[in-house]
Amino acid sequence: MDEAKLTAYLEQYIDGFHGPLTLKKFPGGQSNPTYLITAASGKYVLRSKPPGKLLKSAHAVDREYQVTKALGGTDVPVATPLHLCQDEDVIGNWFYVMKYMDGRIFWDPALPDFTPAERGALYLEMNRVLAAIHSVDLKSHGLQDYGKPGNYFARQIGRWTSQYKASETETIDEMEQLMAWVADHIPPDDGQVSLIHGDYRIDNLIFHPTRPEIIAVVDWELSTLGHPLADLAYQCMQWRMPSASLMRGLDGIDRAALGIPTEEEYVRAYAERRGLTGITHWPFYLAFSFFRLAAIVQGVMKRSLDGNASNARAQEVGRLARPLAVKALAILKEYNVL
Repeated sequence: MDEAKLTAYLEQYIDGFHGPLTLKKFPGGQSNPTYLITAASGKYVLRSKPPGKLLKSAHAVDREYQVTKALGGTDVPVATPLHLCQDEDVIGNWFYVMKYMDGRIFWDPALPDFTPAERGALYLEMNRVLAAIHSVDLKSHGLQDYGKPGNYFARQIGRWTSQYKASETETIDEMEQLMAWVADHIPPDDGQVSLIHGDYRIDNLIFHPTRPEIIAVVDWELSTLGHPLADLAYQCMQWRMPSASLMRGLDGIDRAALGIPTEEEYVRAYAERRGLTGITHWPFYLAFSFFRLAAIVQGVMKRSLDGNASNARAQEVGRLARPLAVKALAILKEYNVL
């Protein structure tokens, strides 16, 4: 990026911004490149679309800007968005700038540096904020048109099947079987519609420097209006991922000794927060989440092969499509629905 050109632009459009600035790319992240801006006026975060040819509707930084702006003043903590730039002449692609949040990001859901009591408190906070996202009054915050009404799972399955096929680099028989199963087993519409984050996991949360308190939920690229249990099941995938893997799961560790709730306890706590009497079709929600993640990582693989991936480990991530589909089929067999 041309730092001088970016400095002049931000000085024009962000109140109080003063250069010079330096940029440093954050580690991690497989989709939208994210940078720390250190300027004379303070620290900021810039998030942009990746370079190269992109899949339709992917990398929508404009939607991220829209939703985080709408969530200001709600019970959902976000990093305050400051400016959206849709002029590709500035850095070569669309981007937005938000306030820098000085806090902690945890990459390992096992939270190895904490006591059992501290881990339990952090998981309770994750549960609270997820329920808060799903409790946002859509109309009063201008989000009633943020997604299409009805048929959420049918639309999502169609979208991610299409995205997967557009990114396909080999035939994965297990993925073909999983795509067919989720398409044929969509539960009856129960009327639940909420804002959903779409990628709610521990490393997309910024915690207070010392307290078990989330100060910002980040990476809203996949957010939309949809079924809240899709978000819950997506996070609960981590209970079923192996701990010694790139996906950093909780399977194979002594969660009780660590003070981490079981999947059943976490789901029950969420249901109580939202006043739900029970959750049916849980195997479907889990299988759908694995299917969707497999389609996402296949997209990462395709971007890597095309030379425009955001992360150096993109091909390693992309190879997870097959094991994710295998795991989903194993879960369906566990519940005797396959």
